[in-house]
Amino acid sequence: MLTGYKAGHPDGAAAGKPLPSFHSDLPLGERTAAKAAELGVSPRTIDRWVAAYRQAGEAGLVDTRALKGRGSRVDPRWDEVLRRVLAESVNASTPTRSAVLRRVEDQVQEEFGDAVPLPSRATAYRRLTELTKGTNAVSGSAKARRSIADRPRGTYGRLRATRPGEFVVLDTQDLDIYAMEPITCRWVPVQLTVAQDLFSRCIVGLRVTACSTKAVDVAGVLFEAVCPPMEDAPRPELAPFHGLWDQVVFTEEELVPGQGLCPPETLVIDHGKAFMSAQVISVCTRLGMSIQPAQPKKPTDKPTVERFFRTLREGLIQHLPAYKGPDVHSRGERIEDQAFFYIHEVEEVIREWVGEVFHRRAHEGLVVPEWPKLELSPLEMLRIGLHRSGRLRMPATPELAFEFLQVKPRTIQHYGVDVDGLRYNGPALDGLRGTTSPYGGRFAGRWPFHVNPDDVRFIYFQDPDDGSWHTLEWEHAPALNMAFSAEAAAYARRLAARAGRHIDAPAALGQLLARWDQGLVTDRRERRMAVRLSAERAALSLPTLPDQGTVHTRPELTVVPDPPRGDSDDEEEIFDAPDGEDYYADAFEVIE
Repeated sequence: MLTGYKAGHPDGAAAGKPLPSFHSDLPLGERTAAKAAELGVSPRTIDRWVAAYRQAGEAGLVDTRALKGRGSRVDPRWDEVLRRVLAESVNASTPTRSAVLRRVEDQVQEEFGDAVPLPSRATAYRRLTELTKGTNAVSGSAKARRSIADRPRGTYGRLRATRPGEFVVLDTQDLDIYAMEPITCRWVPVQLTVAQDLFSRCIVGLRVTACSTKAVDVAGVLFEAVCPPMEDAPRPELAPFHGLWDQVVFTEEELVPGQGLCPPETLVIDHGKAFMSAQVISVCTRLGMSIQPAQPKKPTDKPTVERFFRTLREGLIQHLPAYKGPDVHSRGERIEDQAFFYIHEVEEVIREWVGEVFHRRAHEGLVVPEWPKLELSPLEMLRIGLHRSGRLRMPATPELAFEFLQVKPRTIQHYGVDVDGLRYNGPALDGLRGTTSPYGGRFAGRWPFHVNPDDVRFIYFQDPDDGSWHTLEWEHAPALNMAFSAEAAAYARRLAARAGRHIDAPAALGQLLARWDQGLVTDRRERRMAVRLSAERAALSLPTLPDQGTVHTRPELTVVPDPPRGDSDDEEEIFDAPDGEDYYADAFEVIE
């Protein structure tokens, strides 16, 4: 239109050019009218295009309304400051939109002065909505905002399992429910630790604990995942067993729940103290299992187990009494007035739901490449995996449970063994007293002793000659008629030392137990120890050894104190605490 030639100059003229309507001899107004009629726009539009072309060349012809973020004519430097402010607020508390925009305005004025025009209030709110979409920057959960900021920017990687047992994912989650502990009759929060087979999505081990999870609890979950349940096991079966082998089979037919299938090869864990403990790592080393830690603060490394926790909350936990919601903003009023479950009852309900519901319904994440439209449940996926890889089961003995205990190297003296200030002895040490062990490495001539931190009355020793296991008894164990944890024993000694007297271990432990039986606890730590002792089942069901003589499983503690002395027949007096205080005055106190 300006020159009469498509190339812009006569040297590149094609045949029949210039066209008569755009000949350079014609006035520019006539050529403008001809181009407007050809394109179906007004001559005024052509005049604007000509002015933009003469000012910026071909870039001036770009329609700025079609550019992302330029429809409101917001300066890109303002957008850059907004993105920087949002990035700085990831780890802070959730601000309001007006507070974010005020910080942006202050930084723009400080950096650019009046060189950057500020958008109108309505335009600024629209740009903020566009740039914060899907980030939870000014709305939603702050925890979710941090998780979104830490997730990968590119394509998500994926850990793919080709057979059952290849990868087992371990994780712990706070349950959105309160439970009652039977000693002090107080509400306590609970945590759930699970082991999930990545290929089939089956939950192969779980445990519910009060307040916090310890290494012995993780070892108990791992023991359930690798060892077949005994015939008299009190816990219901979660799924067809995935763990270590119990017999050799030559057929894949008749898949029976509760029978051994395939051992875990690699454990995917996070960096929690309980998972990275020496006890868990040593168990995996002895059993030949690899450990693959997930990246810190990367829930995308364990998406299947994170999705299980959400499914559990939406499918079961929210329908139970004493449900407290995922956060304080979702908590109902007077939760303590509702019905409740004890800690072991919560675990039983979860086990039943996992076995009857979760393992038997279709999961969208379970796909067989040959039949991508086929809906599969975890049990069906397990059968497919067994037909692919087969199974081989070898004999597993009950003594395998001792391998999951904490190992402590100690020397054997003429009087026995000292472990954490407690002295143990037994006939199994005869002939080894004062000798040096043949073990090297971290043992360096010392002997390995297996310790259960939930019951310090006994430790366990394996004879290096024939591989048999023996029980060593604490010298004061006959004075106790119940299990006692190492943490509680150390606490009792500190209380005795604080009183300024010589430590009498049996007396100190007896007084502490008597006080806990009456619901008298002084602080949060003491409550947590009492709650763990009140569990009816230990993390590991240890078999009875010949040296021990009696079963040492943890008995249930009573919540009713001894009747008052005297000849009173008033039944209500047995629930009265000393000094006239109401025993149940703080029964519904919630321990956060």
